[in-house]
Order: sequence, then structure tokens, then C-alpha cells
Amino acid sequence: MSTHELDALYAFLAAAVLTALLTPLTMRLARAVGAIDQPRERGLSERATPLLGGLAIFAGTLVAGLVWLPDERIWHGMFLAAAFITVVGALDDRFDLPPAVKLAGQVFAALIVVHYGIVVELLTLPFVGALHFPNAGGAITVIGLVALMNVVNFSDGVDGLAAGVCAIIAVALAVIAFDLGRWGPGVLAALIAGASLGFLLYNFPPASSFMGDCGANLLGLLMGCLTVEGAVKTEVVLSFVLPLILLAVPFLDTTFVVLKRLKYRRPIYASDSEHFHHRMARIGFSRRRTIAYLYGWTLLLAGFALALRFVPYSDHKGHLYLGWTLVIAALALCVAVASVYLVYVLEILKFRRLDSIRLRRLRPEASPAQIESDVAQDFETGEYEIVSS
Repeated sequence: MSTHELDALYAFLAAAVLTALLTPLTMRLARAVGAIDQPRERGLSERATPLLGGLAIFAGTLVAGLVWLPDERIWHGMFLAAAFITVVGALDDRFDLPPAVKLAGQVFAALIVVHYGIVVELLTLPFVGALHFPNAGGAITVIGLVALMNVVNFSDGVDGLAAGVCAIIAVALAVIAFDLGRWGPGVLAALIAGASLGFLLYNFPPASSFMGDCGANLLGLLMGCLTVEGAVKTEVVLSFVLPLILLAVPFLDTTFVVLKRLKYRRPIYASDSEHFHHRMARIGFSRRRTIAYLYGWTLLLAGFALALRFVPYSDHKGHLYLGWTLVIAALALCVAVASVYLVYVLEILKFRRLDSIRLRRLRPEASPAQIESDVAQDFETGEYEIVSS
């Protein structure tokens, strides 16, 4: 193991231990100041739970970063922005800030990061090559960072989901960053994974602490900086594709939710119960089963991303090796099948509702209990009566 890899291991352990030790203190602080998440219709918590867990995540990443990250300007700027967005998020956890104020805080944090040099300068796309952004790089970076902060924030709706998914993605990005010779981002990925897992000790269902907006925005910002520095700012062909694969679960979740809000002409920032985890809860999944499915999906995508990086299916000059290409195609098929299956699972509730409507048309005199019983029987047998017109 190289010196840099040892630094990553130590950063991972330090961030995990420090975050785990400090989380109980943030729970006491949250109770003292009234930053408590109360059970509500769109939430999945069953009891009042303290927020502000993001403060412990920030402390864990900051201490590990100061010790093991290289003493470079970009990392100083990143932690300055991280401190700012953590404070904004903590205020939101306590006072429920207006959406415009929260967005302004996210934009300002992203501008700090860009000012200190974490900027998308080029994107390398398959079959296209390197696309350089000499003037628009800053704006692209700000938009991307704000988007990722909101993606992580939107996904933080069930115990253990955001922390666990971020930990899985960060571990995969650490491996990729080190393989690309980007040891600074590799250490950053390791300490993000460590802090996420340290917090997960208190956030795994049934959670005794929530990270709140201060933690979700913080992890989104750190993951964005990691993506830019660890993969995107290279000329490797798949450097832009790999983070998109790794982030597919939270991005798809956010995309579906936003599109549905637009469809029904609701504000994008308005909270609802249409996220993956909400829909799985309505189907009847427990919180642990829900996150097991979403963890499994993320792990499958992480494995596919790593395979694209390490399986020698190409000479990187346009020539593909048949055997290894078939291996990659088989893995891609597995990921596609798993994704389709999960979407199918999420649509079961819709099928149940449609079947209930169909049965009411067939037998309007039936009671609700009879309809529910017949719906259950239809799904068990797979046999449906046809409605005649």
C-alpha cells in the first residue's frame, strides 16, 4: 500500500470515528435549540428525531481533511464553502428558511468553491473527445454543484438512505481517483465515506439522529467537489460517464419527482411523497427493506462503473476486445434488468389502484373490503376479469 493510500485509510478511519463520537453531541444541541424533525404525513419517521447531524459530519471531514489532504488552495476553499453551507443548512433545520434563501446559500457556496479553483475545465465524452470550457466552466460548475446539493437533499427522506448511498459512491470514486493518479481527491473520497459511515451508526433505521439540511447540503457539496476533482477534470474517456453512473439512483429519484411536480403544476421546491422511498413505503416495504433495495441498486451501479474503468475491453484507440466487451455488455444487461425490476416494483401500487378501479366498474355493488380482497387475489393469481364496454 502506497503512502497516499495509507493517508486515505487513516482519513477514512479518523472521519468515521470523529463523526460517530460527535453525533450524540449534535443530538443534544438539536434538542436544546429545538431543531427536531416531527413525524408528518410526507415523512417516514415515526417519532420526533433530532436534526443537525450534519454538524458532526462537517467536523469529521474537516479534521481528517486538515490532517491528510494536501495543503492546497482548492481544499481550503472547499472547506470554507462547506462551513458556509453547513451553517445555512443548520439555520434551515431550526427555522425552516424560505426556498429562495436556501437556493441563494447553495449558489454562494458553489461560487466560493469555483473562486478557489474547483472548476470544470473540460469534459471528455466517448466518441466525441475532450470539450474545453475556457469561459463557461465556472457557470457549469456552479449549476452542477447546486444540482448535486439538491439531489442529495431530496434523497434524504428515509433513515440511512443519503448517508449510505453517499458512502457507497465515495468508496467507488476513491478507487477510481487513485487509479487516475488523483490522490488528493482519493483522500477526499475516503474521508467522505468515513464520515458518512460514522454518522450511519445513528442514522440506520430506526434512526436516532437525522443529518438534516446541514448534512445533506454538505454531502452534496463535497460529492460535487470530489466528482469535479476526482474524475471530470481528466482527459480519460469515461471520466464524465462514471460519476453519472454512480449517481444514477439519486439523480433518477430527483428527476422523477421534479417531472411529476411539473406535470401537476406544483412548485419544484414543494415537498411531497413521490420519492422512491415514499413509493416503496406505500407498497408495504419497511424502512430497512427500502434502503436494502436502494443500497443494492447503488452497489450494482458502482460495480458496473468500476468494471468500465478496470475491465480491459478496449485499447482506448477505438478497438474493442470481443471477450471483455461481452463481459461489459453482460454487466450492463444485469444493471438494466435490475433497474427495470425496481421501477416495476415501484409501479405495483399504481397497478393495484387501476385494478381496484376496474373491479368497481365490474361490480359497483361490492364493498371496499371485497374489492381489496379481489385485488389481492388478482395479484396472487395473475388472472384479471375483462371489463366489457
